[in-house]
Amino acid sequence: MDKILAQLDGLIDRYDELTEMMADPEVIGNTKRYLEVSKEAASMAEIVNKYKHYREVSQGIKDNDQIIRQSDDKELTDLAKEDMADLTAERDQLEEDIKVLMLPTDPNDDKNIIMEIRGAAGGDEASLFASDLLDMYHHYAERQNWQFEIVDENRTEVGGFKEVAVMITGDNVYSKLKYENGAHRVQRIPSTESQGRVHTSTATVAVMPEYDSVDIDIDPKDIRVDVYRSSGAGGQHINKTSSAVRMTHLPSGIVVAMQDQRSQQQNREKAMQILRSRVYDYYEGQNQSEYDANRKSAVGTGDRSERIRTYNYPQNRVTDHRIGLTLNKLDRIMNGDLGEVIDALIVSDQTKKLEQISDDANQL
Repeated sequence: MDKILAQLDGLIDRYDELTEMMADPEVIGNTKRYLEVSKEAASMAEIVNKYKHYREVSQGIKDNDQIIRQSDDKELTDLAKEDMADLTAERDQLEEDIKVLMLPTDPNDDKNIIMEIRGAAGGDEASLFASDLLDMYHHYAERQNWQFEIVDENRTEVGGFKEVAVMITGDNVYSKLKYENGAHRVQRIPSTESQGRVHTSTATVAVMPEYDSVDIDIDPKDIRVDVYRSSGAGGQHINKTSSAVRMTHLPSGIVVAMQDQRSQQQNREKAMQILRSRVYDYYEGQNQSEYDANRKSAVGTGDRSERIRTYNYPQNRVTDHRIGLTLNKLDRIMNGDLGEVIDALIVSDQTKKLEQISDDANQL
């Protein structure tokens, strides 16, 4: 803990420096610079305030200890002992809070996401389960006051999805939904099952941070763009204009087709958003060993082939296999009440990282 506290002393110095810069007329006059400084200061504010409070509590403990050792007044020393016990408990809790705040953060945590859900093993039932997962995430997004937009879809005849892509925007979307990467398994009796037998099907979920041109640089020469007439519902506008767009990233072979927007320009913008995220995800996967070292946690690698969760309808049960969590509230979870599951995954991830920090400290 002493090493962490030493780092925090330096952090306070930096925070004070940033505060002074935000009052500097030269910085205020430079909008870009001011935003950079204010964003850095905002990212430090919580831990700086927590550490300042920690120092106040620690000083209170020292003051009470001095009274206990030096005063002959029994009533005063009794009050000091009582106060010291409360402050010691508060200090211990503050230490734990500070450790969590000092954990390395994922630079993508504050990003919006593109989520792709695909029906996998199980035919029609898998596509229907993909639709159910889409609804679950939609309801969860509503609870978080996030925006939820379907940007691409491929429906099946039974009303499910072979694949569907959505954009979710809001505060810290990736930080909460990044753990959803992987294979989701459902156990239930399909509506088409006449014998009442429970079937097992799967759908895969891929969660990718949304990147803009500042985050990832894709050479325009590496992208082939084809335009064509949209198909499906939409009347004369869709049938008579070449508004659909297909983008191919030549080095990786990644293809994104977009026709759900009304204009070619809108389809281009949405296709490019998805393409950036898929290309980034692709190249990160190519460097898997380095990628895992930075991103692997107690909740698994996030590989979309990894079975992460089972939804058992007959027993109203959801089990997250990565952390051994089982909840008998599938109905509520499918209605978007995912908070308990996601919070448990975050705590597990933090615990694993804290253990690693402790192990590293013991080796020094």
